[in-house]
Order: sequence, then structure tokens, then C-alpha cells
Amino acid sequence: MSESQLSHHKRNDETMANTAVRSQFVIKNDGYLIGQSNAMIRVKATISRVAVTNTTLLLTGESGTGKELIARSIHAQSTRRNAALVAVNCGAIAADLIEAALFGHEKGSFTGAVRQQTGYFEDASGGSLFLDELTEMPIDMQVKLLRVLESGRFVRVGGDKEIQVDVRLIAATNQGLEQAVREANLRADLMYRLAGFPIQVPPLRDREGDIALLADHFLSQLNRQYGTRKRFARNGHAALRAYPWPGNVRELKNVILRSYVLSGDLIAMADFIPDHQAQRPIMREDGMDFRVGTPLAAAQSEFIRATLRHFSGNKRMAAQTLGISLKTLYNRLKTG
Repeated sequence: MSESQLSHHKRNDETMANTAVRSQFVIKNDGYLIGQSNAMIRVKATISRVAVTNTTLLLTGESGTGKELIARSIHAQSTRRNAALVAVNCGAIAADLIEAALFGHEKGSFTGAVRQQTGYFEDASGGSLFLDELTEMPIDMQVKLLRVLESGRFVRVGGDKEIQVDVRLIAATNQGLEQAVREANLRADLMYRLAGFPIQVPPLRDREGDIALLADHFLSQLNRQYGTRKRFARNGHAALRAYPWPGNVRELKNVILRSYVLSGDLIAMADFIPDHQAQRPIMREDGMDFRVGTPLAAAQSEFIRATLRHFSGNKRMAAQTLGISLKTLYNRLKTG
């Protein structure tokens, strides 16, 4: 463990957080999410009720559905809106670094700790802390997290003084909670502490009407950013609605960006939407077969997602089995 590694993690998280705010792909300046489907109306109604409280929240839903943006919407509508919202991806922090990352460390507490360093909890005091991929957090750290949730107090690594913080916690996972408990990825007591007010974030395929709305929004953002006036060709919205979007809003955003870059003033969306039938593998009990002609990137994405499903969403296990780093897995999921 080194202080430079911890600082690198914190800089990366701050950069991602700032990028999410600047891009504003699915959240308006006032904190309200874009979406008019019945599924999103229910989510927004729930958010409007809980945002003004200090209730600890748990967001569940598939990867790419926008759980971090839901958290940002909650924070923007809360009484804590003028304080910080700190977003942390638990799965992207090494197990031996996460305690110091969350709670900070004292000078000399480990090799390379040349100065005192605050953690994410102190950085978020007075505001909100968003812990994404909670089930990727080591079990022993979950015990310490539960203690902080109960008391609001913790001790920095290498320290002996209790620090009091006022933080609203918003956690998120793409795993089923009960299954995560059965597979020892989540402590039952922590689940009960967090699941008092769960919010299920719907997949894009269940948000009828929102696909075209979001696509128009993404394209408008790009047009404003680059000073262009590109638009979708006829039947563009129909082509978008016909695709099931297994990668959810993240996949839609990537497809719109790719179509924008590679098209002239008129964008024929049918040329950029993956052939879902051609991509869909033939599932067998012990594996999967891909049709000849399936793009390599699509086959790779399907295989990674199938491996994740096999391990109930546990990214560490999936990455280890696939022989890739956790960082590589996250990058492949974002681009796939």
C-alpha cells in the first residue's frame, strides 16, 4: 500500500465525479432526471419524497442503468445540495487500500504514508457519500462500514482519535441482495441496515418512450458541444426502440456518440444499432455458441456479461476467471 496509490484513487474518483456533472447526459441542472415513462415517473416520485430526508438509501439495478445519476439527483434535491457529493467505486479500489481510502490515514501509519490524509467519509461530511458496487467491498470492511453508519464515528488508519462526521450514505449494487448474502459478498446485518429504503432503478427496456427522449438529449448535447446541427434520419427512433439495449443507458449513449462521429448531417441509426439477433449467442448448459458473422466486440461483450451472470455479478471473480484485471473488466463493460 502506498500514499501515492491512495491519492491516485481519489483523483480518479474526483475526475469521474466532475465529468458526470459536466456531461449531464440524463440529469438536468435542477437535479431532475430525464424520463417520462411510467417506470421513471415512479422512481422520480420516490426520489422527491426521500431526497429531503437523511435516510440511508440503497439503489439496485443492472449495470448501465444510471444508478450514480440517481444518487446525484437525490443529492441535488436534498438539503445537502450545497455540500459535496463524493462518488466512490468500491470495486475499483484494491482490498488493502479501501480502509485508508474511506477513513483516511495518519502520517507514518504505513510505509509511504508521509503525511496525514483524509478519507472519503471526511471529504463528504455535511454532504453525501455514494458507494457504488457495494458488494465488491471486502466483508471485513463491511463490518467497519456498518459501525460508521450506526455511530457516525470512525478512526483513521494508524490513529487513535475518533472522528465524527455527518454523512448521508447512498449505496448501490447490481447484485441481488439475498443472493449476495448467500454467496458471502454482503453481510446480512449490513443488508438489513441499508435495505430499509431500497430504490430499484429500471432497465432501459422497461422505460417505454424514454429511449427516443434520451437519444434526442444525447444528440442535442453533442450538437451544442461541437456547434453542429446533426439529426436522426427518418425511422431513427423506430430503430432505437426495436433494440433491447442490454447495456442500458450507457450503451445507448455510446451508440449515439459513435453514430454522431461517423455520420454526416443526417444520422441513419439503423446503420449503427447492433444486429441483436446476429449477436445473440446460442446458450448451452455448459457454454455458448456464437453465429458466424457476429462482430468480435459484440461476442466479447456477451461473453463477459455471461461470465458476470454466472458469478452473480461478482466482478472480482469474473475478472479472475477471464484472466483480466478488474480495471480491464470495468473498461470493457463501459465500452461494450
